[in-house]
Amino acid sequence: MFILKYFIKLVQQTEEKSDSTVTTQDSQPPADPGGENDKNSNSEENHCHINSDSIKPSEEDPVETVDFKIVYNKQKHDVTFPINETVAKLKAHVQTLTGVPSAMQKIMFKGLAKDESTLKDLKVTKGAKIMVVGSTLNDVLSVSKPSPQELQEATKSTAAAKEPLSQLKEHKRVLDKHGKPDDVPMGIKNVKEPLPHTPISGMYNKSGGKVRLTFKLEVDQLWLGTKERTEKIPMNSIKAVVSEPIKDHEEYHMLGLQLGPTEASRYWIYWVPAQYVDAIKDTILGKWQYF
Repeated sequence: MFILKYFIKLVQQTEEKSDSTVTTQDSQPPADPGGENDKNSNSEENHCHINSDSIKPSEEDPVETVDFKIVYNKQKHDVTFPINETVAKLKAHVQTLTGVPSAMQKIMFKGLAKDESTLKDLKVTKGAKIMVVGSTLNDVLSVSKPSPQELQEATKSTAAAKEPLSQLKEHKRVLDKHGKPDDVPMGIKNVKEPLPHTPISGMYNKSGGKVRLTFKLEVDQLWLGTKERTEKIPMNSIKAVVSEPIKDHEEYHMLGLQLGPTEASRYWIYWVPAQYVDAIKDTILGKWQYF
């Protein structure tokens, strides 16, 4: 009897412990898979992600460009170039297109373009044509070496250079015979001006015939006009251009165009206004002269 009571009491104690465990589990908050807490957390993460995406670096202002054509040796190249870049920068690009070193290029657009000018300064517009004049390094290297006769003539010329050209017998005779032309443009010494838009006239050649110089930049030619005819001379065929002030008339020069390999081929023009001499040389030979 005693054993039966002890067993019943043991069973009751076991049931009480079981009920206590169930009560403890019920008092804990339930798990929240996919519930409101996760939603709040995800919302905060998404908010941070959106904010970081919305912060983007400001884009640089687009560079203004202009489309035009480069014409060299009868070949055309389509070019797109920043309008605020200089002619010097354009020459570097032209070198990659034509093989003509930038130092040997002449950029022609409404006259000879200066290196420091921008395309905007030159008023280059869409579809414009820009002429390039110059020789590749291969062209320069292919020029034959001077012959002994040419070297001898050069030596004589150097020796005679001590005396002003206008006082040499062959030139002094021409100047004394024909004098100063009445219709020659006014000369200005110690001044450099660009080529005028009209031909330079009023000068004369060695025989006293009137001479007119017209620069046809669009075809890279110098037109040498006389009363009898007009010679259309490719500028790249002119080997050298020399000049010197006329004694007692320094506002005018005598100018020689070397049309062949030797000095004997120089075509002399007298009474060229001094202010145009540098522009004539730059237009024909470029600022980089290799003869």
